Amino acid sequence: MKFDSILAEINGFGKFQIALVLIQILSRITLPCHFLLNNFMAAVPSHHCNIDALDTGAVFGNLTLDQKLAVGIPAERDGTPSSCQMFSEPQYEYLLGSNSSKGSFTVQCQNGWVYDKSTFKSTLATEWDLVCSRKGMNKATATIFFIGVMVGAPVFGFLSDRFGRRPLLLVSYLASLIFAVLSAFSTSYVMFVILRFFTGMSLAGISIMAIVLNVEWFSIEHRTFSGVIISLDWTIGNWILVGTAYFVNEWRKLILAVTSPLILSIIAWRWLPESARWLVAKGKTDAAHHYIMKCAKMNNRSKCMSTITPATLLECAETEHGAKKYTFVDLFRTPNIRKLAIYSGMLWFGVAFTYYGITLNITGFGLNPYLTQFIFASIEMPMKIGVYYFLEKVGRKHGQMGSMLLTGLCLFINIFVPKDKWTVRTVVAVLGKSMSEASFTIMYLYTTELYPTVVRQNGLGYTSFLARLGVSISPLIVLLEDLWHLLPAATYCAVAVGTGLVASLLPETLNTRLPEEESVKASQHVEDGLEAGCSW
Repeated sequence: MKFDSILAEINGFGKFQIALVLIQILSRITLPCHFLLNNFMAAVPSHHCNIDALDTGAVFGNLTLDQKLAVGIPAERDGTPSSCQMFSEPQYEYLLGSNSSKGSFTVQCQNGWVYDKSTFKSTLATEWDLVCSRKGMNKATATIFFIGVMVGAPVFGFLSDRFGRRPLLLVSYLASLIFAVLSAFSTSYVMFVILRFFTGMSLAGISIMAIVLNVEWFSIEHRTFSGVIISLDWTIGNWILVGTAYFVNEWRKLILAVTSPLILSIIAWRWLPESARWLVAKGKTDAAHHYIMKCAKMNNRSKCMSTITPATLLECAETEHGAKKYTFVDLFRTPNIRKLAIYSGMLWFGVAFTYYGITLNITGFGLNPYLTQFIFASIEMPMKIGVYYFLEKVGRKHGQMGSMLLTGLCLFINIFVPKDKWTVRTVVAVLGKSMSEASFTIMYLYTTELYPTVVRQNGLGYTSFLARLGVSISPLIVLLEDLWHLLPAATYCAVAVGTGLVASLLPETLNTRLPEEESVKASQHVEDGLEAGCSW
């Protein structure tokens, strides 16, 4: 008897599974709160040089604020004061209507900056003056965080396979809470980015293990549905982030606020079950039988347990896990699986790169950043639900290809829309965000159906690593605007279009049997098994 057959007997989609999802919502809603936190925590408010040092004469002291800015700071093309430069001495001729500045020159800000605190009371930029020549350090905070996520994924993946999902989830909860709280009390920039790295590394455990634990308790026919339900946690967390950031506009308090649900997660952990599938794989049949009994009782299937004993589970373990183990190297051993690994890796990198490129840049639309973020979050819910039904009609390949090409089209259109046309820019950006969200949702399902069973877990781990690499690089692309103000948008557009074209090289999986589900036997060679399950 196979474990999926046992799960079908005790109902793989009942009260037990619903309780599992609800318990994990508490931790999963913190993921978007931290992953997108830089939109508010690292926001750069309007700023200009501090020109108090120019106040050395009676004339300057009698001027109004606007007059002081006029004589102390050069104006940009749009008439606003320069953010990074000031005059070396007051230019009083500007008060007479003259634009000449004889005998004077501009210099970089000498005594810090003055920030507009009408929207944000404090951010990383205002705390450590991460503007002008130091603005790259501000963007680097997101990159360092996502590098932590990238490192943490394989670490927690390995440890959870060895010690179990449940204990490692508790470790992830505690570590995320501790490092996040400590980062809120950072006394220096270096201390902050180090702690953010470890926060990202710890949150990666929640990200991967929560999904795995849910999937391992759901029956086969409900796994796609469970994946969509789990992804809705991201949208809920996104809404919570917007609301929290609106009322808590100091970055230290904001970190504490969005991390607080982890306290409830630690309390609720006692009711979190271990993966019975993992326990069976490790030969811990008594513990597996205990959790299966709990599942059957909650799902009103206790009568079915009369034929399911620890001995039955031991037989199940020997049947399912006696075959040869495959490794990451097997993804590149044969031509067909190698092409699949290369194309799917490029797909994950491009989708994640584009998604976070759009999501982490909510300025430039003429709207309040809170409203922009709320609109971006709200479009995700109907898009995810629509994708679930859309895929059954159009297919995975064309859905992935179309969503990425449309994302690229929206990015391309916004390159030519003037910034003063904020309504048009916002509508196009929201459409692009929705298409990007659709591609991200499709990607998870598509990848699980592409890889043969014997290397599916390795394939997901490999592609997830490349996705996080794309996320780490994405925030830094904005710095290319110093070379050409349209270069960041052009880069995101090019990657989106290129990713859509790469998707066209992959096979369709709609209404096809999962590769290697039954065909690969323990006696087969690696090459034979992989080629048999990955025919193009």
